[in-house]
Amino acid sequence: MVKNMTKIRLICILFLSAAAVFAQDDYKSLYELRAELQLNSGLQLQPEIFLDQPGEKKTGLAILYSLLLPGMGELYAGDYSFGQYLTIADGILWGVLFGFDIYGTRMESNYKNFAETKGGANIEGKNEKYYADLGNYLDIEQYNRRQELDRNFAGVYDDSYYWKWDSQEERREYRRMWKSSENAYNNIRFAAGALILNRIVSAINAVRLTVKHNRNLEQQTSWNISFGVNKEPLLPTQMIMNIQTSF
Repeated sequence: MVKNMTKIRLICILFLSAAAVFAQDDYKSLYELRAELQLNSGLQLQPEIFLDQPGEKKTGLAILYSLLLPGMGELYAGDYSFGQYLTIADGILWGVLFGFDIYGTRMESNYKNFAETKGGANIEGKNEKYYADLGNYLDIEQYNRRQELDRNFAGVYDDSYYWKWDSQEERREYRRMWKSSENAYNNIRFAAGALILNRIVSAINAVRLTVKHNRNLEQQTSWNISFGVNKEPLLPTQMIMNIQTSF
């Protein structure tokens, strides 16, 4: 479990590092554009439009982050207020899943050993139905009689499926262990479904936040351009272009 969680953290760090590189490239391009315009045209551009602002976010990347670890898509989109709860829920669900798996495996080993030592069963190569039948019938003869009465002759076991409990208490004890293992494995399916649902919720929310971020960014970067002439004594006449953003 610890090894798997460590891998997840490493992958998250790699993806977040990539996002940081993309953001840095956006900032760098703004300053390069300003320098190039000034160098080639001699125009004096107001520096306010090159203030550091988050660049446009990619919905595909937000979805990828959320599928990898719920909440990371929201963090990428710039709003982790709800995403943090999805991240916590994901950690809890993984813990529940591994817990049920460990418990189910342990109980499975226990009921198989109990069937061998107490019931005299040969468990090698047996299917799930056989283990269920061990908990429902006192011995193989009782089981076979039931199949014959139901005219289910194909379901009759041969001697390789032999078992015999000494008492109903032993049979019930075996069934208790078998049922505990089966319930644990069934709960794993619910935990896995909850993990998938958690990622879907995170992906949808991350897309919503990404779209909202990009819409706000478009509103913040509408430009107003004006031209003027700068005349000062003893200096050549200069044309000035002012570029402003509206908020």
